[in-house]
Amino acid sequence: MDQQTLVQLVQNLVDGNLSHADFLEKVRLPSIAEFSNVSLDLDRQQRCGYPEVIYGEGKDIQTLQKITTKLTENGQSVLATRVSKEKADILQETFPEARYNQLARTFRIDERSSQVDGDHRSDDQPSCATVAVVTAGSSDLPVAEEARETLDWMGIDVKMIHDVGVAGPHRLPRHLETLNACAAVVVVAGAEGALPSVVGGYVDCTVVGVPTSVGYGANLGGLAALLSMLNSCAANVTVVNIDAGFKGGYVAGLIARKACKVDDQNPGGSTQ
Repeated sequence: MDQQTLVQLVQNLVDGNLSHADFLEKVRLPSIAEFSNVSLDLDRQQRCGYPEVIYGEGKDIQTLQKITTKLTENGQSVLATRVSKEKADILQETFPEARYNQLARTFRIDERSSQVDGDHRSDDQPSCATVAVVTAGSSDLPVAEEARETLDWMGIDVKMIHDVGVAGPHRLPRHLETLNACAAVVVVAGAEGALPSVVGGYVDCTVVGVPTSVGYGANLGGLAALLSMLNSCAANVTVVNIDAGFKGGYVAGLIARKACKVDDQNPGGSTQ
C-alpha cells in the first residue's frame, strides 16, 4: 500500500468515517491494481524490497504505458526488460525522465533515492556492497548490460569486467583484487560456459552464472553452457536461466543488499 493511501485511511479512521474493523481489513489487504489483463502487485516493494519488474516482451505499448503510469503514481521506480526501441521511443514521449539502454533493452525510471533495508540512499551516495559483472566475450554484452542495469536500478554499485573468457585465461588474474572485494560476481558466458567455474575457484563469494545463447551449433542455443555451469565443480557457483541477465543481476543484488545489512549490524567488523 502506498503512503498516500495509508495516510488517507488513517485520516478516515481519525475522523470517524472508517471503523476499526474496516481499517484493519483494508490495511491487511494487498494492494493490487487491476486493468485489462494485468494484476499489478503494488505491495512488492514493501514485501520484497523492490517493486514489480515489467517483462516487456509480448506486451503492447498501451499495457506498458498503464503499468508504468501506475507504478510512478504510487511513488515506485520502474524497470522494464526486453523492451524494443520502438516501444521505448513511444514510452519516453510520456515519461521523458526515463532511461533506455538499447543494448540491454531495459527501460528505467529511477526514484530520487533507493531504499535499502528501510534506509533511503541517495543516487550519489555509494552502495555499501559491490557486485562485479564479468563477460567471457564481447558477444555476451547485451545480457551483461541487462544485469548491470538491473543492479544499478537496485542501487548496487557495479564493476564491469569484459572479455576475460577461458580462451585467454591470463586476462583474468589482473582483476582478482576487484573480484575479491565484491559481495557477489555475475559471470556471463556462452559457448561451453566454463568461465564461472574458473572465477569460482578464485573468490570467496557467490558466483552467479548466466549462460548465453552465444556459440556455434553444438552450443544448442545456450543449453550447452547451461549444463556446463550446472555441472561446475566450484561449490560457490549457482546458475540462472539462459540469457537471463535480469535474473542474474537481481539475485546478486539481493546478496549484496544482505551484505549491507550485515555490515550495518556489525559496523566494527569485530567477531566473537
